[in-house]
Amino acid sequence: MKRVHVAVAVIVSPQRQILIARRSDDQHQGGLWEFPGGKIEAGETTSQALIRELNEEVGLATQVEQMSPLTEILFDYPDKQVCLDVLWVDVDVQALDQAHGAEGQPIAWVGWDKLSDYDFPAANQPILDAIIQRFQ
Repeated sequence: MKRVHVAVAVIVSPQRQILIARRSDDQHQGGLWEFPGGKIEAGETTSQALIRELNEEVGLATQVEQMSPLTEILFDYPDKQVCLDVLWVDVDVQALDQAHGAEGQPIAWVGWDKLSDYDFPAANQPILDAIIQRFQ
């Protein structure tokens, strides 16, 4: 089975809002909301992949010092296994204005306690659980 290693960012503002993005309808799991991130390329660390992906996807310049491990998830889809390496990324208040859907995707800053109002892929449920644990 094909295995895909993905870096995922839970980007948190000082107001405890979390940045999410909506997947385009033509993507796998299209129309669902997700946490920004992307595939880890050969030779990259999770942090390096996130620094690159967050700049490309949502226009945020981040540094390793802002990141800390949150959780790691293995999830099996019928056609592939996905390993999600999830990092917590603290950002300052300027990020609220700087972040944008650089690839044309809608984004939203959402209170951690409102994330359940959005539809996420099943593989993201453990991330949602980890966020709730972190804030409670």
